[in-house]
Amino acid sequence: MDNKNKKIHLTSIGGQAVIEGVMMRGPKDIAIAVRTPDGTITVDKKPVQSVTMKYKFLKLPILRGVIAFFESMIIGVKSLMFSAEFFDLEEEEQPSKVDKFLEKVFGDKLQEALIYFSVAFALLFGVGLFMLLPTVIVGFVKQLVQNHIVANIAEGTIRILLFLAYILLISKMQDIQKVFQYHGAEHKTIHCYEHNEELTVDNVKKYTTLHPRCGTSFLLIVMVVSIIVFSFISWQNIVIRLVSRLLLLPLVAGVSYEIIKYAGKYQNPFTCVISKPGILLQKLTTREPDGSQIEVAIEALKNVLTQNREDDKW
Repeated sequence: MDNKNKKIHLTSIGGQAVIEGVMMRGPKDIAIAVRTPDGTITVDKKPVQSVTMKYKFLKLPILRGVIAFFESMIIGVKSLMFSAEFFDLEEEEQPSKVDKFLEKVFGDKLQEALIYFSVAFALLFGVGLFMLLPTVIVGFVKQLVQNHIVANIAEGTIRILLFLAYILLISKMQDIQKVFQYHGAEHKTIHCYEHNEELTVDNVKKYTTLHPRCGTSFLLIVMVVSIIVFSFISWQNIVIRLVSRLLLLPLVAGVSYEIIKYAGKYQNPFTCVISKPGILLQKLTTREPDGSQIEVAIEALKNVLTQNREDDKW
């Protein structure tokens, strides 16, 4: 398909694959579309509630990236939990003592507490595995590497290799394959909308599953930016080193957000170079969807579109 001469309507709309479905976030609404076991599509639509709407200063560059990162994690967990509700086991097990204790402590707020616990656990796991572990590994051989810049590059290389190994590992899991198909459907549907074509299954099928504004690309950019930012700090005590990583992580996330936002907003040789590694990595995290999966993605996207297409831009 030749899109070289076609005007592209770049949009800020993004999404996420969930269990048998897709979540889309638009400028005003969030919609989760799920293909339920009976074959129908169920949609849950809610208005966007961002803290940046209340505190305008949080929309400043870098700061907005930090806020967007945390909000995306919370929305993502909520979306996954919503989609999972349709696929619970038919025979409900009796609540355990832990379940009863949590219900007693949190009451009606248990669901909300579980969401924030999941986000906190995911953050601890990600930061521990991809940010702190490489620092510890290099710390063991620091006496062999006197130059702190070389040590930083070695640490960053380990970080990227761990991330790639993790992506490769989960991409081989059979249960995740369908999620990756919905991930591909999400990207293809947004491409179709950005190319000003009617949102039909046949039109969406023509497009690629790879998109520059993807969470996979964002995480890879985080790895690269961390190498640059951390290189300004010399190697000292390992504890100081680990603390510095944690303190600088919001800055790394904020800068990475601005980079991927720029790459998604403009099309030029520079942004192509920035986006290329993340695009290649998406070949592991996306799969070609079938027609029924595309239908779900279309339904999710349609529910977040505004009457004025200009509102969907940055």
